[in-house]
Amino acid sequence: MKISIANDHAGTEYKEFLQNYLQNLGHEITNFGTNNSSSVDYPDFAHPLANSVTNNETEIGILICGSGNGIAMSANKHAKIRAAICWNEELAALARQHNNANIICIPARFVSQELAQKMVETFLKTEFEGGRHQKRVQKISTP
Repeated sequence: MKISIANDHAGTEYKEFLQNYLQNLGHEITNFGTNNSSSVDYPDFAHPLANSVTNNETEIGILICGSGNGIAMSANKHAKIRAAICWNEELAALARQHNNANIICIPARFVSQELAQKMVETFLKTEFEGGRHQKRVQKISTP
């Protein structure tokens, strides 16, 4: 699977951890940075990642910042993006099943790396249920 990943300064260690994990599973990873812990502006990394998902250059995105909020807000400005902040495996599954989320946002200051890995595993293996959820998902984006 082609996966994009990006972070702000609070998520660098998590990104490196998840990137290595996913590459070891054989996934193709596009890293949109940042690659160090110097303070940065999260939209500078969220927007290129969201563009890669919107343009079908990557299938799924992973965004990481301190709270997950800023990076999710930035990504969700893109019409075809459904970025979900997750802090447990159940939310990661529901984001895919019910909302057809295409980006998972991880709050690095509130979850462990191990939990982040489990959430990403769940997010990647869970399919959208469609059905009654489809009409709702179609109403998310505005023209």
